[in-house]
Amino acid sequence: MSLDNLARIILLPELQITEVKDTYGNTITMTCKKTSDFEVCPKCASKADRIYDHRNVRVKDEPLRSKSVFLLIRKRRFFCSTCRKPFMEPVPGIGKGRRTTYRFQASVCRAAELYSDLKSVQRTHRCSADTVYRATYSQLELNQRKRQYPLPAAIGIDEHSIRKPRFKGTIYATMIVDHKNRRVYELIEGRSRAELEPGLKKLKGCQNVKQVTLDLSPTYRALARNWFPNADLIADRFHVQRLFTKKVNRLRKRITGDKRSHPMRKLLLRNLEDLECHERRVVWQWLSHHPELKEMYEYKEAIRRFYRLRGYERAQTALGRICDLMGRSKQKEVRELRKVLLDWREEILNYHRHKGMSNGRVEGFNRKAKLCQRRAYGFKEFKNYRLRLLNLCA
Repeated sequence: MSLDNLARIILLPELQITEVKDTYGNTITMTCKKTSDFEVCPKCASKADRIYDHRNVRVKDEPLRSKSVFLLIRKRRFFCSTCRKPFMEPVPGIGKGRRTTYRFQASVCRAAELYSDLKSVQRTHRCSADTVYRATYSQLELNQRKRQYPLPAAIGIDEHSIRKPRFKGTIYATMIVDHKNRRVYELIEGRSRAELEPGLKKLKGCQNVKQVTLDLSPTYRALARNWFPNADLIADRFHVQRLFTKKVNRLRKRITGDKRSHPMRKLLLRNLEDLECHERRVVWQWLSHHPELKEMYEYKEAIRRFYRLRGYERAQTALGRICDLMGRSKQKEVRELRKVLLDWREEILNYHRHKGMSNGRVEGFNRKAKLCQRRAYGFKEFKNYRLRLLNLCA
């Protein structure tokens, strides 16, 4: 490899090395200049080849073999004959008025994601905490802009808590997940209609959305119907089954008490088909002494079998039979669950219409959000948390 090719790898484009100094063994200073014959005026786009004067600029570059690298660039100021004003020549890879290169900012951002604490980033790159903060979030903002695209055909919506301030209400964030590309599309602060509508207005391609998976939240259902008019809403099967599981567990606690080690607890929460023959016999014998719990357990298993059916028409018939049986029940809890099923009937049946789509991927990203919060020990500003999470779940 020639020295010119090596210089192109180390230096920024259009720069030429004139001198290299190694100071105290931990700092490399490269004196360089730009090699272009002319520049274009940033105001009027006119060609300018008349040099007005020179300025020396010291810019920090990405570390090289654990050594800090500084570029001492002798910049030229050209005089525009059209505007009758001088301007400084730009250097690719360095922002206007910046004292660090884009490569240095990207290196700091990578280190901030990989290192356990920001002190290690400061020691490695020999910079201040403010430089680490600015470089990291400016690079994350740039990466996020590169990934922007219109909304896909299938999305998922769910919320998670960000932090719980003392003597204040819990602060939430709403996550929009792209099911097709398997990534978090957007993060909006809040979960109420007033908080979410300003963020939803900024989304592009709302007409493209055909399926929306969501939990049993009336707020999200109303927002999805308003902002995604062409989409079919799909209720998450986990949240529907959890309604019955919670009721079974609550009735069981009335009988056995809140003992997590009780043997019937695990048997009742498991699927009936997964139990051994002797375990099934024990369950039915024990439930025969508790008719209310037995009835709720049968509805729990009926809903589980409902989600294993194939075909929209079969599922529609099965759900109608379940609701009819629940309507004849004397239990208040059963009648309350029947109202929920009837209210979300269309969204529940859409699960069979769209090949079993659920909010499982969204729940997985919620778990990643919790890991991001723990690693950062909390975020004071929501915009920083949003950039971190979108970059982590990209």
